[in-house]
Amino acid sequence: MNSLDQQVLSQLSQWLQASKQCWLCTITETFGSSPRPAGSLLACNEDGLYCGSLSGGCVEDNLRESIFKGELASYKPQLIRYGVAVEDVLKLGLPCGGSLEVLVEPVSPKLADLYLDLSERVAMRELIARHVDIASGETTLVPVEKFTPIAVNEGKMVHTYGPSFQLLLIGAVQVAWYLAEMAHTLDYEVEVCDPREELVNNAPQSRARVVASLPDDWLRSKQLDQQTAIVALCHDPRIDDMALMEALPSDAFYVGAMGSMRTSADRRKRLLALDLDEAQIARLHAPVGLSIGSKTPPEIAVAILAELTSLRAGKNGS
Repeated sequence: MNSLDQQVLSQLSQWLQASKQCWLCTITETFGSSPRPAGSLLACNEDGLYCGSLSGGCVEDNLRESIFKGELASYKPQLIRYGVAVEDVLKLGLPCGGSLEVLVEPVSPKLADLYLDLSERVAMRELIARHVDIASGETTLVPVEKFTPIAVNEGKMVHTYGPSFQLLLIGAVQVAWYLAEMAHTLDYEVEVCDPREELVNNAPQSRARVVASLPDDWLRSKQLDQQTAIVALCHDPRIDDMALMEALPSDAFYVGAMGSMRTSADRRKRLLALDLDEAQIARLHAPVGLSIGSKTPPEIAVAILAELTSLRAGKNGS
């Protein structure tokens, strides 16, 4: 899940802790073109405050108006679809041909502990599924081992929440700063590690957290899960190889290293001599990024993010 939806859960928890009646709106399915994907969240409270996004404005306004008039989800969850009729598209400004199915749930302060637990688990990078009985509104949390898409079947919604994607960069170098800024706009949490304190201390202003540490120690301190990408950017085997030895056996969905074809081949030979097996080394994306002819630091950053985006979308980019 992205950081905006994590903010929704956190804000919802805070409102419930303050004894505010709330509503949680979840996109359960999209049809055709849609501004936001299935699983996106919006929460609002009895004071008219809201957090999150379902469409960029139009659907949100209509939902909140219907909720506060008592026309929608007053006592139990309700499924509603937007954009099916032509007049809905014109009125709500949905993209051509697009429609959304949204589950609207009244959330009482009695559920404050449940949503506090959910918010805290997501913040700790745990995977957790929320089961909702649409007829009764009964809600339970179930720990899960892997992410599954949101689904509504036989009157029940199952929505898996998980951590934001994190991008861990090895090397406080120029490519890292372009990559960090671009990745932030794609909703990655970005951190940069480099053992060279002079580079860390003179790093440009960035929204990424920058750490002076040995990369292997630093990676051992992180939770390297299926929402993690790790990229070595130093061009120094004394730094990059230490990081890759920790990264390649991990659950990170992407491990890459910057360098030429020859440099990458030499790196694989070194890693094989450092007790990594061939299957682990085969996970390495090197040269890093899609082959788009990139030469400059910003172009290399674009190539890396293009490859990450392709993998997240289930493509086999080359």
